[in-house]
Amino acid sequence: MSNSSSITQFLLLAFADRRELQLLHFWLFLGICLAALLANGLIITTIACDHHLHTPMYFFLLNLSLLDLASISTTVPKAMTNSLWDTRTISYHGCAAQLFFLMFFISAEFYLLTVMSYDRYIAICKPLHYGTLLGSRACVHMAAAAWGSGFLNALLHTANTFSLPLCQCNVLDQSFCEIPQILKVSCSHSYLRELGVVVFTLFLAFGCFVFIVVSYVQIFRVVLRIPSEQGRHKAFSTCLPHLAVVSLFVSTALFAYLKPPSISYPSLDLVVAVLYLVVPPAVNPLIYSMRNRDIKDALLKLLQRTQIH
Repeated sequence: MSNSSSITQFLLLAFADRRELQLLHFWLFLGICLAALLANGLIITTIACDHHLHTPMYFFLLNLSLLDLASISTTVPKAMTNSLWDTRTISYHGCAAQLFFLMFFISAEFYLLTVMSYDRYIAICKPLHYGTLLGSRACVHMAAAAWGSGFLNALLHTANTFSLPLCQCNVLDQSFCEIPQILKVSCSHSYLRELGVVVFTLFLAFGCFVFIVVSYVQIFRVVLRIPSEQGRHKAFSTCLPHLAVVSLFVSTALFAYLKPPSISYPSLDLVVAVLYLVVPPAVNPLIYSMRNRDIKDALLKLLQRTQIH
């Protein structure tokens, strides 16, 4: 048994053993990462520059894009670097930093998705109270609560996880630093403390998911009473993709953190990680903004102004 101070680096899981497949993974993730960065960057710029979009819904979308940019930048660049240079190492402190920021941005994003479902619920089910319940101050407080909750959650998990004594084994069966993988190399029964915190956090996340589902059930009940078929289609086209992304995110995250060790395979873990870490930041801009006419019109105006100048 050895103390964690004797471990100076971890060995991450390689995407492939063959050099050709490593380069293929690099170019694939580079394309996904650049697309996510471009799409989210355009959304942030468009919302910030167009005063017509300075409303609660677009304020939350701007925060979501910021979190998407941050979350995909936490794990993907390191994985790409390892594939390009055919290496697997990450320093002990680098691993701790990656785990902290990953938990921070992922937690904050999920709390923000919960706030966004509340925003849509008030807008559709209680439109007369929208200005009162979702004023500028209330929106700032809710967004700050999402970011702050994510920060505290990340701080708690990172401090708990890296306070555990680690065995000599420093091999992680994942392409990035993840709590379940760190717990696997722990050589102390005190890992049960962190495991308890993880379970509590997941149940809290499940509670947020239930809130989102209940909110959208109420939204659908109101939407189905809309006499216009076009109005119903517009509402459903916004709500259903949101639920699809949230469902994908929650189900894969729950599976990644709660699956029994008997069904833990490196290839399966990689697929699950990509689904809840890479797919949402790349897909969210399409679901929430690029299908939105207001965003499209504002983006076209911004591009036209840029070309004129």
